[in-house]
Amino acid sequence: MKLLNESCVAIIGLGYVGLPLAVAFSKKMKTIGFDLNSNRVQELRQGRDSTLEIDANALKTACNITYTDKSQALDEANIFITTVPTPITKNKHPDLGPLLSASATIGQHLKKGDVVIFESTVFPGATEELCVPVLEKQSELIYNQDFFVGYSPERIVPGDKEHRLETIVKITSGSTPAAADYVDALYRSIITAGTHRAESIKVAEAAKVIENVQRDINISLINEIAMIANKLGLDTLQILAAAGTKWNFLPFKPGLVGGHCIGIDPYYLTYKAQEVGYHPEVILSGRRLNDSMGAFIAETVVKLMIKKGHSTTGAKVLILGLTFKENCPDIRNTKIVDLATGFKEFGIDVDIHDPWANPGETKREYGISLIDAPINNHYEAVVLAVPHQKFKDAGVKTIKSYGKSNCVLYDVKGIFDIHEVDGRL
Repeated sequence: MKLLNESCVAIIGLGYVGLPLAVAFSKKMKTIGFDLNSNRVQELRQGRDSTLEIDANALKTACNITYTDKSQALDEANIFITTVPTPITKNKHPDLGPLLSASATIGQHLKKGDVVIFESTVFPGATEELCVPVLEKQSELIYNQDFFVGYSPERIVPGDKEHRLETIVKITSGSTPAAADYVDALYRSIITAGTHRAESIKVAEAAKVIENVQRDINISLINEIAMIANKLGLDTLQILAAAGTKWNFLPFKPGLVGGHCIGIDPYYLTYKAQEVGYHPEVILSGRRLNDSMGAFIAETVVKLMIKKGHSTTGAKVLILGLTFKENCPDIRNTKIVDLATGFKEFGIDVDIHDPWANPGETKREYGISLIDAPINNHYEAVVLAVPHQKFKDAGVKTIKSYGKSNCVLYDVKGIFDIHEVDGRL
C-alpha cells in the first residue's frame, strides 16, 4: 500500500456523499472525482453544485481535484472510494446494480497494492461476498494479497449545515489489520471529529444499516401514536411535549419517512435476515406503517374538507413541498408522492409547489409538473407538507390566502400554532 502522502484517491460517484468527500480529500492529496453523468461533471467543472452541499467558493478553492466521466483517468489512483447509491427494487429488495457496476469499473483499473473502500449502505457481508469477487474477476488480482478492501459507511445528511463530513465521527474497517490501519489513517486525515475503527467489515456494515433502522422504528412508533391520537381527538405534539418532560423520553416526531436512507436501508437488513432464515417482525411492521402515512394524511385532510362542507368532486388541493426534507433539493424516495396519490384516489386535483425541487428532475422521476407559484383563493385545502424556511417566513396568513374561504389548512410537521391550522399530524 502506497504511503498516504504519495497517494491519489478516486471518488466514484459525485452526489450528496461523494462530492463533499472529494473536496475534503483534495486538501490533502491528489483527487479524482469520477461520475458517469457527464452533465454532473460539467457543472462541477464550472464551479456549480446542484445538490447545494458544497458552495461555489469551496468548489473554486478545491484546486487539487479533477472531475471526469472518463474511466481511463482512474489508472492514476491507488485508493478508490465508492459512494454510489444503493436503492431498492419495486419489490423492495436490494438493488446492488450501481454498486456492482462501480466495482467492475474499479476492477478494470486496479493494481497491486491498491485499496478499495466502500461507503454505500449495504447488508452485512455484501462488500466481501459480492463486491470483492467482481474486483478479483475484473483485475485478475488476489484479494488480501494483491489488493485490499475497506468499508467506511457514509453518514452525511443532505441539507444539514451543522453536521458536516468533517464533524461526524467516521466508522472505519479493513480486510486485514494493516488495511484497517491504512483506512483509518486515511479518514483521520480529514475527519476532525475522529474515527471509530470497527472490528471487521461486517461489523461496520451492520452498524451503518441499524443506525437508520433504529430511527425508522422510533418514528413508526410515534406515527402510530399520531394515528391513535387522531382517533381520540388529541393533538400528538401536545402529548409529546408533555411526555418529553421525562429525562429518558426520546424526542421523535411523526412525519413522512422518505429519502435515500431511512426509508430504504431497513429493507437491506431484512433481506439479509430472511436469507439466513430469520423473519424480522418489528422492522417490517415499522416500515409498513411509515409507508402508509401518505395515505393516512390524505384521508385525514379529506375528512376535514367534508367536515367544513367541501365536496371532493372537482376539489383542488395545494401541497407545499416535494423534497424528502426541508431546505434541501433532494427528491429521492420522497413520500410527498404518496400523499399526492392519496388525494388523487379521492378524485381531487393536486398542485404541488416547491422552491427547492428541480422541476425537470421532478418530471423525469415522478411525472409530476410543479407549479411555479400557488394561485390565490383557488384551493379547498392547503397542505404544508415540507417545512422549508421560505414557507415558514411566508406565515399562516399568506399560506391561507391560497385557499378559498373556509379552506382546510393542514400542517404535517406542526410548524404553526395549533389554533392557526385545521389539523396537524
